[in-house]
Amino acid sequence: MTALVAAVVATSAVATACGSGRPQPLATPSSAPHGVTPSTTTSVPAPLARSRPVRVRIPAIGVDSGMMALGLQADGTLQVPPTGFPAGWYTGAPTPGELGPAIVVGHVDWAGRPGVFYELRRLKPGAQVTVAREDGTTATFRVTRVEQFAKGTFPTQAVYGDIDHAGLRLVTCGGAFDRKTHSYDDNVVAFAELVSALPA
Repeated sequence: MTALVAAVVATSAVATACGSGRPQPLATPSSAPHGVTPSTTTSVPAPLARSRPVRVRIPAIGVDSGMMALGLQADGTLQVPPTGFPAGWYTGAPTPGELGPAIVVGHVDWAGRPGVFYELRRLKPGAQVTVAREDGTTATFRVTRVEQFAKGTFPTQAVYGDIDHAGLRLVTCGGAFDRKTHSYDDNVVAFAELVSALPA
């Protein structure tokens, strides 16, 4: 598995893991470019081998959730969790701790109740995110930024494109809720980078 994400979401109609009781799927993925060389900076931990994530914790906003695998639907759109919990990880991207951007999505709310990523918009740079992995390691990430994007200007390359380190993107919906379309106007994305990997 290279740093290349197996799929990059198109910039139009991106509505990741929204929660109004009617999940909105991602747009059809397409290929991303190759050719990124891993960083040689000694302060950056080496990426891990591929291993299924089993739990995500974000103490700063009270997240402690199991994780489910999310693939693609028959129409090529990304699956989303069927309810407000748990969070899900996209199997077509690197797993958390691997070289490249791991993608974790969760609902902001569901059926009138807060979802797993309800407080994601309140996450601050410097906050820790830990992901327990099936191989017994725990990958710890540091949040570098949290941004809100209108769905029409979703930053596809920044979220899904190749990077030279082990990164993590946490994605949910945000902004105003459109009752006519049953979807939110924006996406909230937290960007994070691997800072340590230890036995569980």
